[in-house]
Amino acid sequence: MSLNKEAELLKDLPLFSKVDLAKLKLLAFTSERLTYDDNEIVFNEGDDGDAAYIILDGTAVVSIAQGSKSLELDRIKRGGFVGDISLLCDVPRTATITAQDALITLQIKKDTFFNLIVEFPEIAVEMMRVLASRLDNTSKQLRDASNKT
Repeated sequence: MSLNKEAELLKDLPLFSKVDLAKLKLLAFTSERLTYDDNEIVFNEGDDGDAAYIILDGTAVVSIAQGSKSLELDRIKRGGFVGDISLLCDVPRTATITAQDALITLQIKKDTFFNLIVEFPEIAVEMMRVLASRLDNTSKQLRDASNKT
């Protein structure tokens, strides 16, 4: 995928819709495009967080360890992002991210991530919306799980 196409794809995402196309080209240039095969792990729960990942194509499965089993929390599709919590909170990764199928991501390193948020506060607002939605979903899952016991 060319730099121009990556920038245009980013522009179509709500997270980056208000960012100038030239800046998105710079973001695409300074970020690393990574490809993962089916069931390949992007990162593990407990790892240090040094980057966030934007899903360019495919689906990522979000799961956490629950004893000897794994509990799937969510599936993130094209346009979604993962890895942001450990960057924002300076905590280890809170979940394991696995490619459900062929997965293409744009890896954004911590410094680039924070520079982008400082320069474009709209991105931070959109991230808050996504994080609030994730929290709501997790709360519903916890209520459902506690009602089953």
